[in-house]
Amino acid sequence: MNNKGDINIICNLQDFQLDQLSEAWQNLIYKADAARSGSHSPYSNFQVGAALLLDSGEVVIGSNQENAAYPSGLCAERTAMFWAGANYPNQKVLAIAVTVPKRAEHIPFPCGSCLQVISEYQQRQESPINILLKHPQSQQVYLAKGVQNLLPFAFEKSHLPKD
Repeated sequence: MNNKGDINIICNLQDFQLDQLSEAWQNLIYKADAARSGSHSPYSNFQVGAALLLDSGEVVIGSNQENAAYPSGLCAERTAMFWAGANYPNQKVLAIAVTVPKRAEHIPFPCGSCLQVISEYQQRQESPINILLKHPQSQQVYLAKGVQNLLPFAFEKSHLPKD
């Protein structure tokens, strides 16, 4: 039921078979899969891999890093984003791929914290970051053209009060 004043949000994802993607994006997904081997996940036993494609063609990988003090760990997406930001501060992130183990049942949507970080980088570079999410049990890949399709109400610097 749509009541007066309701806001309807549309999440725009495209779906592809892995072999329908460009060679560069297929390679990015393979690198995200390989990145899972660097996961330190002794508590969840759930390895997540991420790979970023920079505008120079460089690929940066990340994996989830857990800690016994749970809030101190870091997701694969943020590991890769922060490493790229620290080592390639002037390069744009064109795309990020995220993969999880085959035993998982769902699309590996990034958590809210990761989406917020991707949003910040997207705002900074003033161009969209493509997000590729490979279903763990098939060759299906979901594409979000820009983080706003997964996080429509991202917090932005314009939301901060001006002094």
